[in-house]
Amino acid sequence: MALTGLILVLALWLSAAQAQASPVRTQVLAQGLEHPWALAFIGPEQVLVSERAGRLRVVGFDGRISAPLQGLPDIDEGGQGGLLDVISDSAFASNRTIYFCYSEPAPAGGGNSTALASARLSADLRRLEQVRVLFRQSPKVGSRHHFGCRIVEAPDGHLFLTLGDRFSRMDDAQTLDNHHGKVVRVAKDGSVPRDNPLLGRAGALPEIWSWGHRNPQGAAWGPDGQLWIHDHGPRGGDELNRVLPGRNYGWPVITHGVNYIGTRIGAGITEHPGMEQPLVHWTPSIAPSGMAFLRSNRYGPQWQGNLFVGALRGQHLLRLQLEGTRVLAQQRLLEDLGQRIRDVREGPDGLLYVLTDERDGQLIRLLPP
Repeated sequence: MALTGLILVLALWLSAAQAQASPVRTQVLAQGLEHPWALAFIGPEQVLVSERAGRLRVVGFDGRISAPLQGLPDIDEGGQGGLLDVISDSAFASNRTIYFCYSEPAPAGGGNSTALASARLSADLRRLEQVRVLFRQSPKVGSRHHFGCRIVEAPDGHLFLTLGDRFSRMDDAQTLDNHHGKVVRVAKDGSVPRDNPLLGRAGALPEIWSWGHRNPQGAAWGPDGQLWIHDHGPRGGDELNRVLPGRNYGWPVITHGVNYIGTRIGAGITEHPGMEQPLVHWTPSIAPSGMAFLRSNRYGPQWQGNLFVGALRGQHLLRLQLEGTRVLAQQRLLEDLGQRIRDVREGPDGLLYVLTDERDGQLIRLLPP
């Protein structure tokens, strides 16, 4: 009887360990994408996928990948820049509108910055029409780094865009006369909403929603009705933040990271009056990219409402169990893929989809166990 009991305990332990290691199955829907950056659903089994090199493609769940769509504006591809985020409008089924952000070259050369544009996807899925630039980060600088560039459409129809500090201009993140290291909010026609927090403030650009960010490459609308983002730290100190209007998130005055050579940044402090603390931070850095809240119960009730974050350096998908704004637990998924996870989205079917940032990048669907 004792031996039988021991065998049962060991069997239960092994089953639990296997469930923890492989809680989902993966299905590769398409491959051969060159450093894909973002995906946007345009149908139940079709997505737009941006490739950092400056290409936008239609990808079917049957593995078919279209030729690059025509009609994109000039893109300054190189380093971390290129064609980056893309989302479909909440009314895409009727208006066929998409929004995308990219590194835009200066007209006479000598610099670039993040830009946000809208366009209409043609009925034959071959080109973009009525392309319109809605917002340009100012000023343009000569840098290949820290473009930010995640887009979120809020329930009221306004657009949020995350903007990096451009690396060499990190101190700009604390001044309000530029768009470096900021989150901005604009209407779908590019105008400034009347309730933006800095509208009318002397010396402040009116599009600014929040500041003190470094290089936020993940953003999602939270179940609490607020914008959530994550931010790349330097060496350590990646952050998850709930972004409120008119708040300062501290970079580079406060940070939980250090310079890449190991020296402290500024005064080396992690707190300062008037500056927000992250909900959680990661050291060593996981290099977060892409983020989605799971609203469906396709994976069971224990995953519903969880937050999922792609990790580039960490080469995993991170699941965060939340209680309000408290992070109760974290679990690493897809580590066995050994690939950089660039983006994660919930599909119309309630399942999660990820992109791997590789020369032979993949579109992967996560299936319930």
